[in-house]
Amino acid sequence: MLTRLAIRDVVLIEALDLDFRNGLGVLTGETGAGKSILLDALGLVLGRRADSGLVRVGARQAVVTASFELPGDHAVATLLEENGLAGEPGEPLTLRRIVKVDGGSRATINDQPASAGLLREIGAHLVEIHGQHDDRGLLAAGGHRDLLDAFGGIDRGGVARAHRTWRAAETRLAGAREAIDTAARDREWLAHAVAELDALGPQPGEEVTLAEERAAMQKGARLTGDLAHVVDHLGGADGALAALRQAARRLDRIAPEHALLASALAAIDRAVIEAAEAEAALADAAETMRCDPARLETIETRLFALRGLARKHRVAPDDLATLAAELGGRLAAIDGGGTGLARLEGEAAAARETYVAAAEALTAARGAAAARLDEAVAAELPPLKLDTARFRTLVAPLPEVQWSALGADRVEFLIATNPGAPFGALTRIASGGELSRFILALKVALAEAGAAATMIFDEIDRGVGGAVANAIGERLARLAARTQLLVVTHSPQVASRAARHWLIAKAHDGRVTRTSVQALSEVKRREEIARMLSGAQVTNEARAQARRLLAA
Repeated sequence: MLTRLAIRDVVLIEALDLDFRNGLGVLTGETGAGKSILLDALGLVLGRRADSGLVRVGARQAVVTASFELPGDHAVATLLEENGLAGEPGEPLTLRRIVKVDGGSRATINDQPASAGLLREIGAHLVEIHGQHDDRGLLAAGGHRDLLDAFGGIDRGGVARAHRTWRAAETRLAGAREAIDTAARDREWLAHAVAELDALGPQPGEEVTLAEERAAMQKGARLTGDLAHVVDHLGGADGALAALRQAARRLDRIAPEHALLASALAAIDRAVIEAAEAEAALADAAETMRCDPARLETIETRLFALRGLARKHRVAPDDLATLAAELGGRLAAIDGGGTGLARLEGEAAAARETYVAAAEALTAARGAAAARLDEAVAAELPPLKLDTARFRTLVAPLPEVQWSALGADRVEFLIATNPGAPFGALTRIASGGELSRFILALKVALAEAGAAATMIFDEIDRGVGGAVANAIGERLARLAARTQLLVVTHSPQVASRAARHWLIAKAHDGRVTRTSVQALSEVKRREEIARMLSGAQVTNEARAQARRLLAA
């Protein structure tokens, strides 16, 4: 609910502060007094386009501030939370728009900077402004489906869930088809690559093992000559070991003759033992490092094949075994993919059938709700002097590409203003006055369906009077029982229905023209309604009629 509107330096308004309450409030005044300025100011703070022409002559900037009280579960609360603009619990929501004389503008929400786009999005949830040239709200066919569903109390949850399931199944199916198509394009290459890898049969870690064995054999080949010379010096009939043994035998015969000879014999015996161990170690080393030319050639050939195939596939040689398994899996998927694809196709088809069934049930519910809405609107048209007009809610199928979580229908409100005339969209068929009354009839029929916290009707009673104006006033009062309603009106019948009445007036002090808004007391309100009845000269007869209207 709009609770306060503060306007500073907007066109003819120098400073204006208005407080609002629930129920029906009316704004009246002479033509040209500035009622449109008030609506322009409100539109500005609700995010409409900023225009430097709104800045009062002589002022640097125009400022409009609006405060709202909203329930905690209002849709705006979520928007504020998502954008980090939520105020303190229990505090009013404050919107502010500043327009500078050079055309620049800025906006704040709860005293924090915000974009005009966010202000407009939030404003759409707070206030509906209905006028003869309004192209939003009920005139926007895009919102008719939501309004009909709200009117009919229709639950779209089942359709939304079925749509999510269907789309998920379609996504899985599309992914599988794309994978199979991609693989199928490469099938010949895959078959060749898998055959080549299978023929080679690479093993994890094989390249490292072979490289180490080859290095050892190459080292042995280099050391073989040196080892042969060492073995010749150490072993054999003329080698060092044979000489040591011969010396030990000779010394053994004479060692008892002197202690030093015995000591020398012991040292030679140790040398013989050490030399024998060295001879055995040399034999083992020669065997270990023995180079088998046939084995070396086999290793060289295997390494060349492994490394060449690794370069071809741009992987490390040790990853060839993994690559073989991966490519083999892709090839198997092509050859056996038909089975999995058939399963996914079946799942997608079943999910689509479930969605279609839910959407058809939703269509039937919308058809029933449309019939009730048509009947409710038809009952409102004759009192509003729209006797020959007809209203119809169109529920039409959408092409499958436009099916969504909201169903498979489009909904549009259509009217025909003359007997035998074809139905058409509201904006294309109705004249200005008819359009405003159609909007009122629809609003009354829809009651709370999709209503914003505050609704404003701009001169909905233009061009009508008497019983029709009285019918308009009665319906506005009925609608105001459910939401805050502000009406700019020239009709005394409408004004007399209000719970609160403001007078918009323009005054000139010889230098400056100013627009002011005054909340009327009961006495002044009766005088204003009398003026609306009689014109410039208020008569006693008009005052008496004003009293009768207010009493009624």
